Amino acid sequence: MTADSARVGVLFVCHANICRSPLAEGVFTELVHARGLDDKFVIDSAGTWADGGHAPHPFSIEIAAKHNIDLRRLRSRSVEPEDLHRFDHILAMDRANLADLERLRRISAFGPVQGGKAKIRLFRHVADPRAQGPAADVADPVRLGIDAYTSTYALLVAASNALLDEILGPT
Repeated sequence: MTADSARVGVLFVCHANICRSPLAEGVFTELVHARGLDDKFVIDSAGTWADGGHAPHPFSIEIAAKHNIDLRRLRSRSVEPEDLHRFDHILAMDRANLADLERLRRISAFGPVQGGKAKIRLFRHVADPRAQGPAADVADPVRLGIDAYTSTYALLVAASNALLDEILGPT
């Protein structure tokens, strides 16, 4: 992140910042912690259409807790244009979120918008760069029950491991 160049900024983004992105934040934070790298990262989550201040979805909290990850302190927030400058990696959960993020970089009626330093991409593409269409999305589990959150968790773990390995590079 800009404030501390020694730390890597990672932002996870979904629609409302209550299901997928806080769960991804928790998973990635736990992986970073397990490798003893807490001081090397700044990790957050946000939503493209989030209403700020809400706790994660109860099923996100439940599935995370089954894996000793505590999401109860997290609160939703909206993506801000400054995030493009504050974070090194911004991971969108689906193609609609990616399109919303890319709009932050486009030309406005008032002139060019500075694009920031963030590498913005689909989170699934980290683990599977060839995924296309719906297979490139981490589908929104809202209103689908706990099994959908379990499947979402598995996808987030795979992509988080791939992201952390990518950032750390060859060892």
